[in-house]
Amino acid sequence: MKISKKLIVIGVLVLTLILLYSFFSGSYNSMVTYEEKVSAQWSMVENVYQRRSDLIPNLVNTVKGAANFEKSTLEAVMKARAEATSVKISPENLNDESLAKFQQAQDGLSSALSRLLVSVENYPDLKANQNFLGLQDQLEGSENRIATERRKYNEMVQDYNVFIRKFPRNLIAGLFGFDKKGYFKAMAGSEKAPAVQF
Repeated sequence: MKISKKLIVIGVLVLTLILLYSFFSGSYNSMVTYEEKVSAQWSMVENVYQRRSDLIPNLVNTVKGAANFEKSTLEAVMKARAEATSVKISPENLNDESLAKFQQAQDGLSSALSRLLVSVENYPDLKANQNFLGLQDQLEGSENRIATERRKYNEMVQDYNVFIRKFPRNLIAGLFGFDKKGYFKAMAGSEKAPAVQF
């Protein structure tokens, strides 16, 4: 009779260890999968921002050809482009602080591009230039892609953050260093509608 009790205790311990191992390894592997999905989506975000950045020199060169175009506007665009491309974030460091720096640099570039496109209104020949119109269309397409990829990134981050924060997986996440990822946020002041005057 004593042998069977020992076997039952050993069996229960082995079963408990198997269940714990399955839970820990399953949770860990799922966290790795979610984290890799966030990293892959971050790469897509970087790709669309790079596409926009690659269009800017062509846009600036096309605009330069217009007589008497504001030199300071072109310089501001190129400076903003240089600042935006200098801010790099590794997928391991996708926290709120690093994303805020990245977004601030990208917002600066967006503002400079907006000023450039507003300035073009004063140059009818430039507005009719087919190269300029093509580049403007590509730039608009890039902005749409950026918005789409940022939305997808935020969705992936939400899935990841929810997964690692639920109990008891939050204990495993803390044990293995899985930290929350940051979200893209709207540009400061974007909640206010622009004033339109006629």
